[in-house]
Amino acid sequence: MKYFWLGGFLLFLTCACSSSTTRQESASTPIRIRWAYDPETLDPMALPNQNAIDVANLLHVSLLQVDYKSNRYAPALAQSLPQVTLMGDSLTSLDYHLRPAAAWDNGQPVLATDVDFTLKLMQCPGLPNEGARAQFSFIRKIQLDPANPRHFTIVCRGQATELATASGDYPILPEAVLDPTHALRGISLAALQDWPESRAPAPAVAALVQRYQQADLARHPERLPGCGAYKLAVWETGWHLLLQRKAHWWADALRPASPVLQARPQQLDFVIIPDDAVATLALRRHELEVYSPVPARFFQRLQTSAAAQRELFFYSSPSYDIVTAGFNTRRAPLRDKCTRQAISRLFDPVALLKATQLGQGSTTIGLLPPTSPYYNDSLPPLTYAPARAVALLQQAGWRRQPDGTWRHPSLASPLTLRLRYRTDETTFATAALQLQAAAAQLGIPIVLVPTETSVLVSALRSGDFDMYIRLVRGSPFGFNFMPVLHSNAIGNGNFTGFGTPATDRLLEGIAVEGNERRKRLMLRKLQAVVREEMPLVPLFFLPIRLVASRRLQPVATSGLKPGYMPATLAWATADSLRAPAH
Repeated sequence: MKYFWLGGFLLFLTCACSSSTTRQESASTPIRIRWAYDPETLDPMALPNQNAIDVANLLHVSLLQVDYKSNRYAPALAQSLPQVTLMGDSLTSLDYHLRPAAAWDNGQPVLATDVDFTLKLMQCPGLPNEGARAQFSFIRKIQLDPANPRHFTIVCRGQATELATASGDYPILPEAVLDPTHALRGISLAALQDWPESRAPAPAVAALVQRYQQADLARHPERLPGCGAYKLAVWETGWHLLLQRKAHWWADALRPASPVLQARPQQLDFVIIPDDAVATLALRRHELEVYSPVPARFFQRLQTSAAAQRELFFYSSPSYDIVTAGFNTRRAPLRDKCTRQAISRLFDPVALLKATQLGQGSTTIGLLPPTSPYYNDSLPPLTYAPARAVALLQQAGWRRQPDGTWRHPSLASPLTLRLRYRTDETTFATAALQLQAAAAQLGIPIVLVPTETSVLVSALRSGDFDMYIRLVRGSPFGFNFMPVLHSNAIGNGNFTGFGTPATDRLLEGIAVEGNERRKRLMLRKLQAVVREEMPLVPLFFLPIRLVASRRLQPVATSGLKPGYMPATLAWATADSLRAPAH
């Protein structure tokens, strides 16, 4: 079936080629963007991948959003960045005002009560909000102003400078749709955060969870209207997702226009093409306008083509995304850190970076890039060392048998690992093959399980794996690693199952620490702990490569995923199309 689809798509492109190269684009012509996989769900509480996040950011609006031109946060629903007040030595007060023009699709204003509802929704037990619960647990209270329905104050635990921006980076959802009786207003945010797992949810929470589940927002986001510029027009799973700009959007009247509240395309068509070769051909056939991220070899080939140079813009920048290998620490063979350390020494990050990224990007000892002032440069780089791997296996109690396998006295089966990674991701496949070959030389079978994206997430959540290879999304704006490493996020962002009271306290402290010296020491300690415990192996940071049609205006790019802002894309003018390519 896969090859039938591939051949049909190529035939379609060939037939469309002659007309597509000469057509004149109008403002209403959809801008087509390549996706490698389906977003799976558009539930704003459970966004499993970057594509789902990108769509959520177009359907909804946050208090603050990143301006990719300046690489800084800017006000979106908020009228300005919050006013910061330090309270004692452990709390921060953030004073917000919402834009008077901000409105839902029915014309009703976006109010502080909607922010209050959203923060509580992210903490309600019974919803798929584990990642948000961990990420925004530093927000302990929201105080509404009875004299001004657009004014509120957020009280945060800690005094880190990044709390001011992190406090506003989530989509605001309409209270009236999911909680029309305002039942949740009677429960404090702290009460929801501290609700014991063994205790049944409050009746108001249980009713809200039931309404939320019945709405089936994963497939029907239109049932939860947003205040963003776009609405979902078409979603054909595995084929494409089309967003239509709203004819009348509240932010259109803002003067001056906010850089993060632009919505230039009338339609955005996200076309799902899993195969990189087919995506490259679609770009050359003028059936795509934006292709990101582009694998290194395809990017290089396009750059060396004179014809492609005349038709395409090329962009490349360092990113904050890390290719990581993770261990399922809940599996008996991988509970001992020495076993995890041993397997990690069978990776060759330098060779993998050269093979998959043509040397672009950077290896790393942890979850921070080497350019960060918090990078722990006292830790040695992770290198390929099979002899060291053997010593560590022996230290963990494994013994090599006459038949070449490794056995442990407390386990019935020999050491064999199942490694999952996303299908059709060549970087992950290359890393998996390299590890498999290195492990085979030591008598450790590694079974490769390339998995479709939709199945991969559920497999990771349920713990159906021994190892995985995947991306961890980083950010230059803060150091909240709780969604990846905190025990509260196990089964969601924390797929390794790792977490101890000590590491949880360290992660919580880093997220809110305001003293630079203490934060530096804590981050260096975290990197050392991750290296010692090895729940996951940071291999290297990826660059972001983007190729766009010259029929578009130049694209503002960033090292943050997806590397650009879809809402700022625009067709080139007739004059720019006639100008010579540079």
